[in-house]
Amino acid sequence: MWSVLLALTVTSVLGEVVNVHVDNGVEQKFSFEVDYQNDKFLLDGKPFQYVSGSFHYFRTPKQYWRDRLRKMRVAGLNAISTYVEWSLHQPFENEWHWSGDADLVEFLNIAQEENLLVLLRPGPYICAERDFGGLPFWLLTRVPDIRLRTNDPRYMKYVEAYWDELFKRVEPLLRGNGGPIIMVQIENEYGSYGCDTQYMNRLRDITKEKIGTKALLYTTDGNSGNLLRCGSVPGVYATIDFGTNVNVTSSFETMRLYQPQGPFVNSEFYPGWLTHWQERFSRVKTNAVAKTLDEMLSVGASVNFYMFYGGTNFGYTAGANGDENAYSPHITSYDYDAPLTEAGDPTPKYFEIRNVISKYFQLPNMPLPTVSPKGNYGSVLLSPVVNLFEPLGRQVFATVVLENSEPLTFEALGLSHWLVLYEADLVSRPADPAILHANVRDRGLIYVDDYLIGTLSRTNKMYDIPIEYPHAQKLKILIENQGRLNFGRGLRDFKGVSGVTLNQIPLGPWKMTGYSLDNITLVRSLPAKTMENGTLRKGPVLLRGTFIISGEPRDTYLNTSDWGKGVAFINEHNLGRYWPLVGPQMTLYVPACFLRTGENELILVELEYIPNSKRMILQTTPILDYQP
Repeated sequence: MWSVLLALTVTSVLGEVVNVHVDNGVEQKFSFEVDYQNDKFLLDGKPFQYVSGSFHYFRTPKQYWRDRLRKMRVAGLNAISTYVEWSLHQPFENEWHWSGDADLVEFLNIAQEENLLVLLRPGPYICAERDFGGLPFWLLTRVPDIRLRTNDPRYMKYVEAYWDELFKRVEPLLRGNGGPIIMVQIENEYGSYGCDTQYMNRLRDITKEKIGTKALLYTTDGNSGNLLRCGSVPGVYATIDFGTNVNVTSSFETMRLYQPQGPFVNSEFYPGWLTHWQERFSRVKTNAVAKTLDEMLSVGASVNFYMFYGGTNFGYTAGANGDENAYSPHITSYDYDAPLTEAGDPTPKYFEIRNVISKYFQLPNMPLPTVSPKGNYGSVLLSPVVNLFEPLGRQVFATVVLENSEPLTFEALGLSHWLVLYEADLVSRPADPAILHANVRDRGLIYVDDYLIGTLSRTNKMYDIPIEYPHAQKLKILIENQGRLNFGRGLRDFKGVSGVTLNQIPLGPWKMTGYSLDNITLVRSLPAKTMENGTLRKGPVLLRGTFIISGEPRDTYLNTSDWGKGVAFINEHNLGRYWPLVGPQMTLYVPACFLRTGENELILVELEYIPNSKRMILQTTPILDYQP
């Protein structure tokens, strides 16, 4: 029989525009609405309650998207939530990425194929513990005094250009078009940042122009009346977020202050929490998660777990918390103590959550997930190849070299990350020792006459160091960008060094050499050489080693114990930062899709210390909670 499909547009009883498809004479309406009279959501006209989980496509390789999404569905979830990361899709003003691990449309299609609806959170600011809250660094280079997250037309110009590119891709996937996207968030927890009503109204209007009524617009803020006052927007559904340490009833009463009718919603329910370097790994007890979830579902609330699957901050994508007076960078892992581990394995928390959900929803008839086998690939001997400061290191890996009377920021140099070497002559001084002062953002290794004398740190508020060499002539300051602030009013987080003085006398002019270290394959052309072990007094060193995998590769973990601080690459994939000296993360997650049968390559950029063994181990278990 021929199948006839017609598309019509009608108006629902709630005043919403609904798409109607006619297939073989049977009408099917696609819509997502609020039944304010009965305090319910309506999916395609029928009462609906969602249990969703956050999963950010940019935190795991594309090859694993379906696996993670299917495990979420098996847990009983009927929706997922994801941010859209502007900086991923537009890393430079005239450069767009929408394929590979940035293929958002493919991610959304897979979610729909796995019978999951989608809560889309396009920002433009997302926080997410990502560098600069997901904003592209180049915003700071175009307009140095730009007023982020406001109605500043210089900011909105770029926001609108980004959303033009984004929404033309996701518009076909809105629920009104038969797609999975039922809700689209306006900004992100804006009440925690500002109170620019013109900005929020403008974002609402732009989004409505893009999607019409084919998905429901919503906001998310903390469960405080003050936060909701500035974060909510007229005509947009206001929701709240909270974890296990609050009273559910009173929290939803707070939501009612700005959303007097409609279903209760916790848009970020925290089954785990984030972790910074130099602190204990954060955990949330399973029984507390189960109890609070049960309370919310029992009153008909819709819930989104943040995070249900966390993943990894590969490369230099981890951000930091703090402000002008405090700075705490995030670890590379975004395991988050979530129900699914960083490697996508189910935890006891996963199964307990599933048990609670089963009291309110019919679970899918699908096999339960198990812990995947991991690869034990033994130790890898690493051979030093080149020092970044020597002429060959500069020739091969320096991406920008400039001179200026004052030290320039990373952003002014056009560098989004990772290292910049600042060099200047030391002026004569009347005192010995002399005190060097430098405002570092974020960590500075100090070299005098090519010899490391110490470290300055924004985290530890160390900005002064004595120089005890009266005849020293040369100063080097290697600045590491450890991640831009992702939350609060300190978003305009320029990187570099400023206010450099010796006994209060300004230093300069400056030579600046930037190392982004994106094209690490150049190491292969360099022969191994003999270098010092222990503390790297002469500067950072690149090391290279190989290991063999026989058979199908499996996920594994790179143990960085006994090393100093740096970044690791496997087969050109940047695994992210390691810093075992302070913890708590000791291992870096290595997805099997980064590996290959036969010879594999490990490259390190080590900043501070090489152990005598010169080895790292690829093991089957993670270490995320080590306390030195």
